[in-house]
Amino acid sequence: MAKSRRTKPIRVGVVGVGRGRSFTVGAPHAGMELVALCDTWEDRLRDVGDQLKVTTYTDYHKFLEHDMDAVVLANYFHQHAPFAVQALAADKHVMSECAACHTLGEGVSLARAVEKTGKTYMFAENYPFMAYNQEMRRLYQKGNLGEFKYGEGEYVHPDPPKVKLARSCGKDHWRNWIPSTYYCTHSIAPVMYITDTRPVKVNGFVVPFDFDDLSKTHHMGRSDTCAVIICRMDNGAVMKSLHGGLRGHGNYVRIHCNRGLMENSRHGDRSRLRVWKEPWEKRKGEPTEIVYKPDFPIHHQKAVRAGHGGGDFFTNHAFAEAIRTGEPPYLDVYKGIEMSIAGILAWKSVLADSSPVDLPDFRKESVRKKYAGDDWSPDPARKAKGQPPSSILGNIRPGPEARALAKKVWQARGYTGP
Repeated sequence: MAKSRRTKPIRVGVVGVGRGRSFTVGAPHAGMELVALCDTWEDRLRDVGDQLKVTTYTDYHKFLEHDMDAVVLANYFHQHAPFAVQALAADKHVMSECAACHTLGEGVSLARAVEKTGKTYMFAENYPFMAYNQEMRRLYQKGNLGEFKYGEGEYVHPDPPKVKLARSCGKDHWRNWIPSTYYCTHSIAPVMYITDTRPVKVNGFVVPFDFDDLSKTHHMGRSDTCAVIICRMDNGAVMKSLHGGLRGHGNYVRIHCNRGLMENSRHGDRSRLRVWKEPWEKRKGEPTEIVYKPDFPIHHQKAVRAGHGGGDFFTNHAFAEAIRTGEPPYLDVYKGIEMSIAGILAWKSVLADSSPVDLPDFRKESVRKKYAGDDWSPDPARKAKGQPPSSILGNIRPGPEARALAKKVWQARGYTGP
């Protein structure tokens, strides 16, 4: 039974003033009020705190003592789960950026914490909420395209070395060592959202580190060029996730059903949607192909002004609605964990010659018990026997060009660490 709706603004603290700045733009539209910020980069934290006129903290435990209702985790990719568990224990609702967890053991702890506390947890994966993905979900749920059989999600994001270095300050910044399969939620999430299916088995493949690509050799990154994850879904369908630094920037979603096809456009305005039915299968008078640009189903004008194709508005909106109603958001803790561990287990697959790996269902405590101590991770700070490398080629050492450029870019950013 849903809880009664609250009318007061939801007081929120944000961890991470880089990516976290985007929250401050859309928060008021969702009835949320920013009241505190937390970061370990003191100069940047102080500047942003002064601009926004909110209390700042460098100590996360002190931050959690602030009078607020919820916490948004926009800190480092591999640190979200422990921060989320602490916030839930401090009686705060949590919205966590990608990934939900960095190890399977962290996924177990996170699922247990959400269940124990009863607080709202939302996974802030924004790509499903782009207008064409929301429209594909609506069309699929109507049923006139049939059952999902095969899908593709792509997140291809190349950048020049200086741009990548500016957002990955420090030799062991997570962007510099995370294996190429891990950053997979932008490509997997839209397919899961549209079709209401979940991966149950993965095979991982990578294109190795390219020593002939200056965007790789002049950067401090040690991971491979890109990754492909083949997922077997729980309805028997297959999906392909492609993500990484290939040339040809863009994000695409393609959904093959047994009575039609949907995909966003690869040419021109990529926010257009194409729907196709075979001429011999369509109803009389129904077009074989339609191409159109869908609006957002609600709050269109607010969403078009938000980041990530409107996705940033809808993550805020969904989080606030879940808190007000007491109903779990669509992107709940279990979906967040599934999307995240798909990348972890795909890396295990890559290192085992792309053999298939089953994806456990952490809704079940009997399953979770098997993975509670699983801390398998390539994080340099967790070095231990049996921990994996960041590349299929082993441990790659950045060359002198990369180190020299990094020093220059990081100094310009005000970063003075290693």
